[in-house]
Amino acid sequence: MMKDGNVLTTPGTFVIGCNYWASHAGTSMWSDWRPGVVDADLRQLAEEGQQVLRVFPLWPDFQPLTQLYGGGGQPVELRTGEEPLPDTDAGRAGVSEEMMDRFRFLADRAEVYGLRLLVGLVTGWMSGRLFVPPAFERLNVLTDPMAVIWEVRFVRHFVRTFRNHPAILAWDLGNECNCMAAASREEAWVWTNAVAGAIRQEDATRPIVSGMHSLSPSRSGTWRIQDQAELTDVLTTHPYPIFTPHCDQDPINTIRNGLHATAETRLYSDIAGVAGLAEELGTLGPFVCSEDVAASYVRMVLYSLWAHDCHGLLWWCAYDQKHLTGAPYDWDPYERELGLVRADREPKPVLQEMRSFRERIERLGSTELPAHTAEAVCILSEGQDQWGAAYSAFVLAKQAGFDLRFQYGDQPLRDASLYLVPSLSGSRYFSRRFWLDLLKRAEEGATVYISHRDAMLVPFAEYFRVEVVTRERRTAPAEIALGGSQHSVSLPIGGPIRLNLRSTGARVLANEVDGNPVFTRTALGKGTLYFLSLPLETYLSETPGAFHLTGAPPYWRLYAQVASAQIAKRIVREDHPMVGVTEHPEGGGASCLAILINYSPEPVRTNLSLAAGWSVAETLVGEPPRNGVCAIAANDATVLRLRR
Repeated sequence: MMKDGNVLTTPGTFVIGCNYWASHAGTSMWSDWRPGVVDADLRQLAEEGQQVLRVFPLWPDFQPLTQLYGGGGQPVELRTGEEPLPDTDAGRAGVSEEMMDRFRFLADRAEVYGLRLLVGLVTGWMSGRLFVPPAFERLNVLTDPMAVIWEVRFVRHFVRTFRNHPAILAWDLGNECNCMAAASREEAWVWTNAVAGAIRQEDATRPIVSGMHSLSPSRSGTWRIQDQAELTDVLTTHPYPIFTPHCDQDPINTIRNGLHATAETRLYSDIAGVAGLAEELGTLGPFVCSEDVAASYVRMVLYSLWAHDCHGLLWWCAYDQKHLTGAPYDWDPYERELGLVRADREPKPVLQEMRSFRERIERLGSTELPAHTAEAVCILSEGQDQWGAAYSAFVLAKQAGFDLRFQYGDQPLRDASLYLVPSLSGSRYFSRRFWLDLLKRAEEGATVYISHRDAMLVPFAEYFRVEVVTRERRTAPAEIALGGSQHSVSLPIGGPIRLNLRSTGARVLANEVDGNPVFTRTALGKGTLYFLSLPLETYLSETPGAFHLTGAPPYWRLYAQVASAQIAKRIVREDHPMVGVTEHPEGGGASCLAILINYSPEPVRTNLSLAAGWSVAETLVGEPPRNGVCAIAANDATVLRLRR
């Protein structure tokens, strides 16, 4: 279903932009229509380097239907005001032609200024308030047949009207439609299929963007990553650190939050096999961080998303809205000071940073970044905190010096030289067939790492060459010593279960202080099995400061040990845990782009080591390495072209 040539679906492409409500009125822009203000807004945003605006034809404004009732409260007729629906294309869809003219003005001015529009069609949920036509106010708008019929009619009419407009980049189902009402997984699928099908019926040339928030890979999830990917072309993340689990624990300009948008977008994209877009992102105003910190944060996140083939970042939102008193602005302080531009039209540092990033990337001379190399596959499963496990695994891998992709345990096992199975939990994590396939991959030469929360692993002892003597509830975190006696590091790791283990042939790599083995390695055929009896990843997901604080235990060293063979084969190796590196082979393997990102709010110097036969041909962004040392500014990046 991918649409060839569209910037949102073409591998290696990247856009910057924002979510747009008019500066004077926010969500009331269509009813309080001021074309001069809208024109000035679009001109300013274009001049400041924005490329894409996500815009919202507010549902009750564009389809202002009222249900009229007769005797006994029986529904009789849908009207707009007192007049029957006219026998026109717009009338039969219940759509206001006046509002359509207003949207046409916006689209025409966007074209003039070179802006592209991502149109959120069914915009009923916005900034903590539900907006629906009066006729549907008491209905479940995701499951009620009458509501869905009229949503489909609205979508078809809107798309048919604007399908030939050159400013339209893509169609978005709507803003976080999964927040509009409760639905079962099956009902969510039916609703998505109805709206996506209505779009495709009228315009098969543009991609359909999911627009949802907080999707789940789990079979028990209502709004599933896999279901949305089946029905749309681009999946979206809305990775606000303050709202997303496991994120609001560290300063926003440190590595955990710096990798949040990337990890979540890659999780969706990898599991789904479709493009991913960070569609809403922001710091939510001055009570979270200062403006200069927000600018550093967005610079770091922009480089990270771009380097990992996430297709763009759209800030929330264009303009501050603290002068507005209507709902939702009257209700929610989060909605008042989160724009790129102040109410007096002064750009904030975040906007300036986004423009600078675009200018730097455009100077590279190529519109498409080659895909980055990923050595490992991280397998998520039923019964666990999937996001917590995935998120921590992603951060640890970056700190250790390698990259991973995600898959779910009910998907066919992907080819890789390293498989990470983090914080395995429960008894139905994945099927026996999948488990045996994973062990077979190890026999054939792969490395398999498993960390354990409370899972029942069967078969286990005969493969891992370690047996469970007893099992009990853990009363305190384990203290383990990793490494040799001269260079060991102490790693406290908590978890619900203590496995008292006995090696039956496995090499013990770490013990608890009482000698109980917790980390083992054994050969299996041509490959290697690692077993950690502690849920490292989910433990770190709940531990503030675990990744960035000076003096924090170097948990990443465990991942570095597991992935030592894969790291040794990389072209670029460096030694700073706050620096993440992606490798992008180009020119048939004769050259390679290396993107080094400093996920720290402090400048860093890292020792750079290249594989034999490789050298730095040019520095495209940042300071050139000197004497094998690469200096990277705070929350910034260096881009190198390497040649053999």
